[in-house]
Amino acid sequence: MSAVSEEKSDVIDDLSSGLPSRARDDLERRLVRKLDLRMSVIVLLYALNFVDRANASSARLATFEQDLHLQGNEYATILSIVYVGYILMQVPANMVLHWLERPSILIPCSMVIWGLVSTLTGITKNYTGILLARFFLGFVEAPFYPGVLFLISGWYKRDELAVRTTLVTCGSVLSSGFGSVFASGILSGMQGKLGQAAWRWLFYIEGGATILVAICAFFILPDFPHNTRWLTPEERELAISRLAEDGQGRADDLGKRTTMQGLQDAVSDWKVWWFSVALIIQFVALSFVIYFPTLAATLGYDTTVTLLLCAPPWVLATITAFVLSRYSDKTQKRYVYFFASSATAALGFIISICTMNTAARYISMFMMAQIAAGYMVIWGWINNIFVREPAKRAVAIALINGLSQAGNIIGAFVWPPNWGPTYRYSFAVCFAALGLSTAMFGVMHLHLKRLNERMERNEQDAKGVNEIRGSVGFRYLV
Repeated sequence: MSAVSEEKSDVIDDLSSGLPSRARDDLERRLVRKLDLRMSVIVLLYALNFVDRANASSARLATFEQDLHLQGNEYATILSIVYVGYILMQVPANMVLHWLERPSILIPCSMVIWGLVSTLTGITKNYTGILLARFFLGFVEAPFYPGVLFLISGWYKRDELAVRTTLVTCGSVLSSGFGSVFASGILSGMQGKLGQAAWRWLFYIEGGATILVAICAFFILPDFPHNTRWLTPEERELAISRLAEDGQGRADDLGKRTTMQGLQDAVSDWKVWWFSVALIIQFVALSFVIYFPTLAATLGYDTTVTLLLCAPPWVLATITAFVLSRYSDKTQKRYVYFFASSATAALGFIISICTMNTAARYISMFMMAQIAAGYMVIWGWINNIFVREPAKRAVAIALINGLSQAGNIIGAFVWPPNWGPTYRYSFAVCFAALGLSTAMFGVMHLHLKRLNERMERNEQDAKGVNEIRGSVGFRYLV
């Protein structure tokens, strides 16, 4: 017992002194492994989040539009209305999360409610009913993604964030493909069961699955380092100190800003607005994702084969996302990997504009899907930039993610039926939007490089550590 106590004491001493030690390294590896295991459940949570939001796209290939008597732009409206509620609740939800400090409660509660709303969507009878259901779905889904990003940014160091952001976000990418595979089974096998159309069963089954998984999430998700119950005292001390050493302020300064002060800090930072506008444009380029089954249908196959063809592009996109994010963390660079992803997607858009050849079109879908990898790297970058103060970071993440959803509202109308089946004009809009957003992120890249050079000069010119504002050695990842 005395040996164990001495080892623990040595670990605590190492943590407080900031000196490297084998005991600390071993403890840090165990902590990160334990944390990764807990966080991995978010992959499933995010997959269900995306499935419940995007299942209307799969339902469209059945009798969804006919049964609800949808006409003209009404289908595009029910796709876009979900983002209105989503935008309205993003910032308030993350401010509540920062104040409550219990993501293990708030996130699963949000899931249970949106699972119930998704399930009840299956009983709607007309355009008004589906429109209200979709609005409230976005309203109750809003706390999830910004809450998850804020949660992982409260645990991981800057050179760990891109991979972890990809890990928790890849659920949406995989669900873009395998959600379609799952939907094909329901749509082909449940038509007429208990007198219900197959698309209604799609909402019943997927919404019910969300509720069941959400109940399990209550017991798995962590809170934050200072209030997670299943951490040992040594692990808690290490979790807090390693973030402080990574540049998230000094340990005794962390968290001193209130939630309202964080709101003020975020809205007064022009970088928040720049990222918001760039991501609005980026989401217009990403609008093809919610129409992916429709685009696959232009290849000329039946409903089941069409939905099955949606899976492989997103599997490749997930693999690419992990490779890019892994190297992004390893090299501590962000923009170059985002640019590589965007260039591949842009080539895919060009191919789709130029030809209706089946093989070429399907290859272009693989290339367009690679845009997901760059999107994940961007969110790792955003978490890095607003890493220092939790209150500001909570609002900045929610504000950027919330405002960016306006791009989804615009993007829902980029694919009108009369532009099909070629959708050349739609692909051209996506290509232009991708080019503009990539250029805007490039401007931010150059700006942050200049800030890093300025901080380097200030540290060289300072006579002592006390003259340096902020954390010594902190640099933005660019």
